[in-house]
Amino acid sequence: MPFPKKYRPWFVSLCIACGGFAWLWPMPPVQAQTAAAAAKPSAARLPSSEKFSTATAAAQHCPSDTVVWSTFSKSRVFHLSGSKYFGKTKHGAYVCEKDAVAAGFHAAKR
Repeated sequence: MPFPKKYRPWFVSLCIACGGFAWLWPMPPVQAQTAAAAAKPSAARLPSSEKFSTATAAAQHCPSDTVVWSTFSKSRVFHLSGSKYFGKTKHGAYVCEKDAVAAGFHAAKR
């Protein structure tokens, strides 16, 4: 039975094998950051220089990227141009899709 992470020494793991003999086996240190936390995008904010009040201004800023409407709430969602919420929510701005994704936003499900 393994010890809980906070009690487990980093240099020893108990291995029962070969007729019940216990062998000491070196193991790597326990990482402080989990893989799920490492995969999560940073909670960076979009700078005000990347937020636009009109779709045309955003399109001029990023001509090769898609313009999306990003809501600045806890949900961190952006809406594509076909969505009924595109340009309609109370707190939002037009941004480039790549900038929104880099700041941790995700596309709306509906």
